[in-house]
Amino acid sequence: MVAAFALVACGGTSSGGGTATKYVVGVSNTLTGNGWREEMICSIKAQAKASGVVSKVIVANRTTDAAGQIADIRNLISSGANVIVINPSDRDALNSVIKQATDKGIVVVAVDQAVSEPSAYVISNDQVAYGKLGADWLAKKLGGKGSIIEMRGINGVPADTDRHQGLTAALANYPNIKVVKETFTNWSLDPAAQQMKDIFSSGIKFDGVWTSGIDATVVDQFQSSNKPFVPIVGADNNKFVKQLATLKDKGLSGAAVTNPPPVGGAGLAVGLAALQKTHSYEHVIHLTPQVWDNTTADGTTQLSKTFDDSLDPYYSVAFDVKPYTTYTKQDLISCQGPS
Repeated sequence: MVAAFALVACGGTSSGGGTATKYVVGVSNTLTGNGWREEMICSIKAQAKASGVVSKVIVANRTTDAAGQIADIRNLISSGANVIVINPSDRDALNSVIKQATDKGIVVVAVDQAVSEPSAYVISNDQVAYGKLGADWLAKKLGGKGSIIEMRGINGVPADTDRHQGLTAALANYPNIKVVKETFTNWSLDPAAQQMKDIFSSGIKFDGVWTSGIDATVVDQFQSSNKPFVPIVGADNNKFVKQLATLKDKGLSGAAVTNPPPVGGAGLAVGLAALQKTHSYEHVIHLTPQVWDNTTADGTTQLSKTFDDSLDPYYSVAFDVKPYTTYTKQDLISCQGPS
């Protein structure tokens, strides 16, 4: 278990005016090898440093299930965390350990995905809206009829369930749009790539692809397999944004639905405000996603101006969440906590 924890930064520093920093931040993440989650963690480190009131950040970062995350959160409690930011693996299964933490005066903030424990704060993209907006764009692009592939995330986790709910709600308005294949990519590149190869080799006929943020890999498979593009929906990941901006002339039409990883840093800002009683936030905060497509002038402009060579290809192009985060883009990229 000790190996699962990365200790980032040391205590003993001081903030402006000579006031000693005093808060310990714990982070629980249950999916590794994913650029979105890496950027989320970097945003937490960056916000911890920018806040001036955090002495160290302890990151429990491994691919695990709800039982493993419960164990990690318990260790963070024992490690003296004052704020714990979690990306939850389950909506309900973590409730008892979250309550254990909040009963001790620890502020718990769930980011990206929701939990049902009322003592926790939740700040996330509106994941139902994410699924609905992308599916609606795709259905309209197909003229209200056709067959689509639905490439989901991790089966059973809150964000995947919510996005599927949104997609289903959108497609209820388009009875002539049919989902002919559903996959679970685990939000991982290699499984998604293999799934697309299998779909191509199966001979399944489809007219569009909706992805839960595994978009650039899908575009790569169309190119490597020499298949003509169909409309593709994904997230605002850096590489996919570039593909939408640069491959339009090669027949790629698509839309990126925003889903900012810096919601992690925003969650820490909310948690520190609650701990210090400097601001009163609602316990549930939803960010509103936007759709950037390469079929309209406004969308094309947004895609072109947001692609950033300085960011990892699999990071989101979003580097902050205003008004919550206060760090700079370079702070995010450097991914350094307090020192």
